[in-house]
Amino acid sequence: MKAAPEDQAILLDVQRLDNDITRLAHRISSLQKGEHLTELGTRAAGLRSQLAAATGDVEDAERDLARLESDTATAQARIERDTTLLQSVGNAKDAAGLQNELDSLNRRTNDLETQELEVMETLDRLRARVGDIEKQLADIDAERGRLMGVRDDGIARFEKDRVAAVQSRADVAAKVPADLLALYERQRARYGFGASLLQGGVSTASGVALNNSDLASIRAAAPDDVVLCPDSDAILVRTAESGL
Repeated sequence: MKAAPEDQAILLDVQRLDNDITRLAHRISSLQKGEHLTELGTRAAGLRSQLAAATGDVEDAERDLARLESDTATAQARIERDTTLLQSVGNAKDAAGLQNELDSLNRRTNDLETQELEVMETLDRLRARVGDIEKQLADIDAERGRLMGVRDDGIARFEKDRVAAVQSRADVAAKVPADLLALYERQRARYGFGASLLQGGVSTASGVALNNSDLASIRAAAPDDVVLCPDSDAILVRTAESGL
C-alpha cells in the first residue's frame, strides 16, 4: 500500500487519541465497578448480619428480664399476703407453716433479684454491642455516600473528556485516506496498536529497537510505502527522527 508520508503521520494523532479514549474508558469502568464501594458493601452486609444476631440477643435478654421481674413481683405479692395472714393467724401450726413459706419466698426473691442483676448487666453489654455495630454501619454508610459522590463526579468528568476525545478522533481520522485508515483500524483491532513512531531505531508501540536487517529493509522502502513494524505489526511511521 502507498500513502503520503504526511497522511501516515496523521495516524500517530489518531493512535494517541485512541489511547486517550481507551484510558478514559478504563477509568470510567474502574469507577463504575467501585471496588472500594464493593468492599464497604461487603463489610456492611456482615455488620447487618451481626446486628440482627445482636438484636436477637437483646430481645432474648429483655424477655428473660421481664420473666424474672414478673416472678419477683409474684413472689413479693405472696410475701405481702403471707405477712398479713401471719399477723392474724392464731394457730401455732398454721403460723409455723406461713413462716416457712415466707422464708422460702424470701430466699426465692433474693435469688430472683440476683438473677435480675446478672441479666441487666448482660443486657447493658448486649445493648452496647448493638450500639457499636449501629455506629459502624452509620460510619460505613457515610463513607459510601462520600465515595459515591466522588465516583459520580469522576465518571462525569472522565465521560466529558472521553466524548471530547471521540469527537477529536473523528475529526482527525477524517483527514486520513480511507484505505490507510482501514488498515490502521484492522491492525489496531488485531494487535492493540494501529500506528507506531519509529524513533531512533526504536518502535514506540513495542518499545523494541529494530535489528539491522529490519532497519535495512525500512531504509530501502520508498517514503510513501506503508511499512508495518516487525514487532508490533502497527503501521510504522517514519520521520526525520527515525534514525534511518
